[in-house]
Amino acid sequence: MRVVFLGDVVGEPGRETVKAAAPLLLEKFAPDFLVVNGENAAGGHGITPRLVYELLRCKVDVITLGDHAWDQREILPFFAQEPRLVRPFNFPAGCPGAGWVTVSGNGKKLGVISALGRTFMPAPVDNPVLGLPAVLEQARRETKCILVDFHAETTSEKIAFGLAVDGQVSAVFGTHTHVQTADEKILPGGTAYLTDAGFCGGHDSVIGRDKGPILERYRTLLPVKMTVSAAQPQADGVFVEIDEETGKALRVERIQQKVSADDAD
Repeated sequence: MRVVFLGDVVGEPGRETVKAAAPLLLEKFAPDFLVVNGENAAGGHGITPRLVYELLRCKVDVITLGDHAWDQREILPFFAQEPRLVRPFNFPAGCPGAGWVTVSGNGKKLGVISALGRTFMPAPVDNPVLGLPAVLEQARRETKCILVDFHAETTSEKIAFGLAVDGQVSAVFGTHTHVQTADEKILPGGTAYLTDAGFCGGHDSVIGRDKGPILERYRTLLPVKMTVSAAQPQADGVFVEIDEETGKALRVERIQQKVSADDAD
């Protein structure tokens, strides 16, 4: 099984970048599934039903979320009608939506789990390591091929989570910091790992935001309006190949797909 995962889609430039990059990635990697983190799709703050469908039209199979899952209130009732939108499984019981989904295509099945870290994160969520076994028990009834988007702040928590679940899932890819790391590997138990997949959007920026206002804030400490950058559009992510018989990763490769500004309009 071949899967492409893209990091946080930041605002309209990020969505346009996905639109431009998806055909290139589909041709290059021929993935069975395309998964993206969409929690910053609405101007950097959450996602709306319209934007969910906008990404799904780009051949995206699953959209994962993170700590901004509830920023757009109109998304709350939408979870009931769109199972391909997945919020972190370790939110409190009773929250809208589900923390994982299984999707089918090309005669294959992929389980996708969204998980949220706890270190330096605002939401007091349940421990993702302790809660994951119950989710895996359900997911494994449908497939051995399981990808986890671990949305967390610190590299230490992401590394620890990857090691804790090594051999239990096919891949753990980190999101949230928007800075792609260069530590892709297959862990001893067969789990593909990358601390952070990066982001989709304008890379001549500060993690997707226009650099001018942010530099001004650093210089003056005065409040500024932070806007989303469209300069130097690029889709960051990772490709993984999985053995369908064992659920173990066979190959992992980072993605930095540049697109032209015209293509990303």
